Parts: sequence; C-alpha cells; structure tokens
Amino acid sequence: MFKRLFIAIVLLGLIVGGIVFFNQFRAKMIAQYFATMKPPAVAVSVVTAKPIVWKSGIDAIGTALSAHGVDLAVEAAGLVQQIYFKSNDKVTKDQRLVQIDDRIERADLGAAKASLDLAITQLTRNKTLQERGISTTNTVDTAEVQEKSARAQVAKLTAILDQKEMQAPFAGVIGISQIETGQYVTPGTIYATLQNLDEMQVDFTLSEQQMGPVAIDTPVTAKTEAGDLSFSGKIIAIEPRVDPVSRLVTLRALIENPEGKLFPGQFLRISVALPPEDGVLVLPQTAVTSSLYGDSVFVVRKGEEDALTVAQVFVKIGRRSGGMMEVRDGIKAGDEVVNAGQNRLTGGAAVVIDNSVSPTAAAEE
Repeated sequence: MFKRLFIAIVLLGLIVGGIVFFNQFRAKMIAQYFATMKPPAVAVSVVTAKPIVWKSGIDAIGTALSAHGVDLAVEAAGLVQQIYFKSNDKVTKDQRLVQIDDRIERADLGAAKASLDLAITQLTRNKTLQERGISTTNTVDTAEVQEKSARAQVAKLTAILDQKEMQAPFAGVIGISQIETGQYVTPGTIYATLQNLDEMQVDFTLSEQQMGPVAIDTPVTAKTEAGDLSFSGKIIAIEPRVDPVSRLVTLRALIENPEGKLFPGQFLRISVALPPEDGVLVLPQTAVTSSLYGDSVFVVRKGEEDALTVAQVFVKIGRRSGGMMEVRDGIKAGDEVVNAGQNRLTGGAAVVIDNSVSPTAAAEE
C-alpha cells in the first residue's frame, strides 16, 4: 500500500517538475528570441538641413482707403438747377458737377458791375478836375473809396456765384448722386462722393515688439479676402506714438491700383517684407514633432556596416514663414532629418530612406 502511494507521489512530482521546467525553458527561449530579433527597417523620407536666404514678413490686417477721396458737399443754399454727372462717371479736375439756381446773384452781380463802372467814371473825372485845380483832394479820396467798395462788392458776388457751381476738386470716380434736380439744399449737404482709385492707401497696425525693422519705404504686399487679388506698395507714414491701451502702432502704406479693382473700405491682409537674412538654417514644418517636452526631430545616423538608424534630437525653433521653420539650435547644416514617417519611429530605430513617401512628392502626384 505504502509502496504504491510512494510511487504515485514520485510520478506526480516528476510530472509537475517537468511542466514547471518546460514553462521556464519556453519563457527563456521566447525572451532570447525577442532579444536577438531585429525589427524591420522603417521607410522614411528625409530632408537635408541647409542654410538659406531667409525672406520673412510681418502679417497684419488693414482697411483700404483712397489716396484722394472726399464727400462732396454743397457750399451755398438754393434749388438744384442741374446735375451734370451720372453715378460712377470718371470726372476730370474742375469739371462742373452741380449747378445751384443763381439768377438772383447774377442780377445782383450785374448791378454791382454797373455801380463799379460808375465809381470808376467818377474817380477818373474827379482826378481830372483835381489836375485842373477845380476838385479837392477830399473829393478824390471819397471817389477812390467808393470805387474800391464797388470792386469789393463785385468780387463778393462773383465768389457767391462760384459757390453755386460745384466743380470736381480732382480727377476720379464719382459715386451715387444724393440729390435731385429741383431739390432745395443747404450748405453742407452731401451730394456725392469722389474717389481717386488710381492709388490707394491702407491703414494697419503692428505691435510695438514688431516695429524694430519697420521703416518708411518698407515694401508691403496687400491681398484681398475675396477674389484673391494682390497689390504691392510701400509704407509712407508711421504714427509717432504707441497706443497706450492696445500697445499698437498705426501705419499707412501706399499701393498701386492701376485697374481700379480695389475700393475704399475693403478688408486687406498685409504682409510687411523684412530685409533678407543669409545663412538661416531651416527645416520644413513636417519635420518637427511637438510635444509637452518640446520640439524634436529625428536625425539619420550611420551605424555599423553603414546601417541607418535615427536619433531623436530636441531643437529650438525660431521664426516661421510659409511651410518652413527656422532652427536655432539642436542640429547643424548637412544633417539628414526625417520629414515623413516619424509616427513609427523611436530612438535608435533602423530606417531606410525612401523619398517617394515625402509630403512634397505626394503633393506633386
């Protein structure tokens, strides 16, 4: 009985021990396999870091203004006798636009001219009599005063008549008429707007931190939000103060508008061109990975037997322009940096270069 029990216990121990030994051996072999197994190389595209001539700009938003634009207003009260323009007409300088009824003033001017002729005649006669010793000096002086008074009255009435005839102060495009023939108008009544669209101005603001490289005659580019039109020009004025509330500086640029496609009041996106800088190290934005720990890139390194691996390097990023980023620290010129496939990489991973998977190549296809 005891012999059978002993044999059963021994056999059970051997079986349990064999199972434990097998499991330990299997785990050891699996660990050894994975420890010696090399993952396949990851296909990535690379870009070579190199210095370029950096052409950057400062972006802002602005509002278009005409270089010469006014609201035309009536100078003298009266009935509108005639309107000589139509909406959106191109007018020339001193072109007659509106005529206010001036019949009374013309009659007064005729009387004033008659009085002036009489005063001149009397003055001439008195001077002749004085030369003959008949007229006194006092009489001549009185005649001179009357002549000057009559001449001033003629000048006054002539000026009033000029106010009754509205003329264009400069060449441009006139807007929609705000008055009608026969309407009674008073001084200050706006009857149309006149805009010279050949040259336009744009007002925009920059922060005080951005004002360092900006000066008069700095080139600018203006683009419309609708229509995708682009205009070039230069800064012509800078406000000599910083707004104490917004900490912004107002600037004004003059831009060419030869085809008249830009109108006052339009919203514009402004780019202020800064002086180019040589030797700035740049990378495409697709090459930089951002995380809570900072910005990093994967740099390709050559290992044993020319095998390629990557090293994760943290970099310091500077300015951005278009799809490029300035790299101020972390890499040097000539480094090959991964710009596609970073999501499958870790430090030390084996890679194979295949630039057909680059974002640029995909976009061209």
